[in-house]
Amino acid sequence: MKSTTLIAGGAGFIGSHLSERLVNEGHEVLCVDNFYTGNKDNIRHLLEKKNFELIRHDIWLPLYVEVDRIYNLACPASPVHYQNDPVATTKTSVLGAINMLGLAKRRHGRILQASTSEVYGDPLEHPQTEEYWGHVNPIGPRACYDEGKRCAETLFFDYHRQFKVDIRVVRIFNTYGPRMHPRDGRVVSNFIVQALSGEPITLYGDGNQTRSFCYIDDLVESMIRMMNQDKEVGPINLGNPVEFTIRQLAETVLRLTGSKSQLVFRPLPQDDPVQRQPDIRKAKRLLDWEPKVALEDGLKETIAYFRKIIKG
Repeated sequence: MKSTTLIAGGAGFIGSHLSERLVNEGHEVLCVDNFYTGNKDNIRHLLEKKNFELIRHDIWLPLYVEVDRIYNLACPASPVHYQNDPVATTKTSVLGAINMLGLAKRRHGRILQASTSEVYGDPLEHPQTEEYWGHVNPIGPRACYDEGKRCAETLFFDYHRQFKVDIRVVRIFNTYGPRMHPRDGRVVSNFIVQALSGEPITLYGDGNQTRSFCYIDDLVESMIRMMNQDKEVGPINLGNPVEFTIRQLAETVLRLTGSKSQLVFRPLPQDDPVQRQPDIRKAKRLLDWEPKVALEDGLKETIAYFRKIIKG
């Protein structure tokens, strides 16, 4: 069934790929973005499509449109961006959730919240299951994002219980691919840009902290499957369970780029998680989904994208 879908944050990294996929499938897509971290270049190729519409809008403010489905992806998602204006980050997560939920309630539509693995904080449980409540510093420099997303989840489930709003909640783990912002401070984009520019590769701590990296195409597929199924509201972990150390990632990027950059080490930032790995058994069972793109293959595509924009 073709739907009219609002994607809040639709010009961002993940949102633009989701917009493109739904447009190509024939859905009417309303992309809403304030361009704080989104980029018009990410969706420029969609502007000529008859089933794509762009609205510049901040979801701190109510929005009155006629849609069937909503994907709420609006929020700066990298530490560099969300710590730049922490009050705005919290407002986007909390007020944005209230406004998007209010729209879903009025329209009797289905709404998916793009939550995050950051709700688990620096986890004491490994790998992280959906039942784990997390280990989060509520007053630290990352709290604007971590607690903002946790509060958004609270709002989603309260709207579901109190007003019967048809919700879906996913917790997204590290995702990478083309259209990442080159200076967003995320480890994949950092390493690739540094390697291609001949700059030192910056590792924090000893480089032995771990992350699990999911390619963007795999993530978009899982989000659409979650939106389309009728069995479960969530939350559900979406990510790649294959774990790598940050040092392994840096060495792989150096090899694939052919860069001569040197590794340099800096102190670990406050509250930076030491381990992060999703338990995706629920996604496998419920969505019949697991990632297909190997890290090296995804990195090749991402490196090719960054080569183009750096040469610019």
